Amino acid sequence: MSDAILRCRSLSRTYRSGSRDLTVLKDITFDVSPGEFLAILGPSGSGKTTLTRLILRLYDPIKGAIRLGGVELRDVALAELRGRVGMVTQDVQLFHATVRENLTFFDPSIPDQRILAVLEDLELLPWYQSLANGLDTVLAGSGGLSAGEAQVLAFTRVFLRNPGLVILDEASSRLDPATERLIERAVDRLLAERTGIIIAHRLATVMRADDILILEGGRIREYGQREALRNDPGSRFAELLRTGMEEVLV
Repeated sequence: MSDAILRCRSLSRTYRSGSRDLTVLKDITFDVSPGEFLAILGPSGSGKTTLTRLILRLYDPIKGAIRLGGVELRDVALAELRGRVGMVTQDVQLFHATVRENLTFFDPSIPDQRILAVLEDLELLPWYQSLANGLDTVLAGSGGLSAGEAQVLAFTRVFLRNPGLVILDEASSRLDPATERLIERAVDRLLAERTGIIIAHRLATVMRADDILILEGGRIREYGQREALRNDPGSRFAELLRTGMEEVLV
C-alpha cells in the first residue's frame, strides 16, 4: 500500500529482566492509509501500549522500521513528530495550573478564541461556563473532573495541535451514559478527516474501524478488514464478537 501514512515492518521489541530477554513484540507488520481508522485489540500484556509508544518514539524497536509519510521515524525530528502525531491516553495528566495552561501546555501563542471554538466543537461549553473564572480557573490535580471529562480535555489538547495521525487509548472503565455519549461525540470529532489508531475496549468504537489488528503474546493473532473478519465465523474477531469483548479484552 504505497499511500500508507504509517507503515510498520517486522517490528520487534525486547526488555532485559535480570538475566533474561523478554520479548514484548515480535514481527509486527501493518499499514494505516490516510483517513483510515485502525482498531488494536488484545488482552492486557499483549503489547498494545508498547506498540503505540514505538510510534511516538518514546523508545525505538530493536528490529524493524516505522515510516510516517514514507520517512523512517529515526529520521524525523522529535518536535516534528510530536506535531504530526497526537495521543490521548486513559491516564490524563493535569497540572496545578489554569484551564488555559492545561489545554495549551503553557503555550501563550494559542489565542483564547481558538480554545473556546474547540470547546464548543466538543460540546464542552456547558462545562466551561460552569467554571468560576473561565480559562483562568485553576485546576488542582484532577480539578474535580471525572475520568471522561479529563479525557475529553485531552482531546481538546490534540485539537489545538491539529495532527494528521491520532492515537487514542480508549477508556476501558464503565462510564455513565452521559459521559459515554460525551466520549463518543468527542471521538467522532477527533477522527473526522484524520487518520486514527485506537486501542479499543468498547464495541461501539471497534465497529467504526476500517481495519482490525489483534495482538496476543506480543504477536499478531489477526489483521484485516473489519467487515471481512466479522463475516468469517472462524476468525478471532468474530469469536470476540460472539463471546463479548468486555469479557476478554481486560
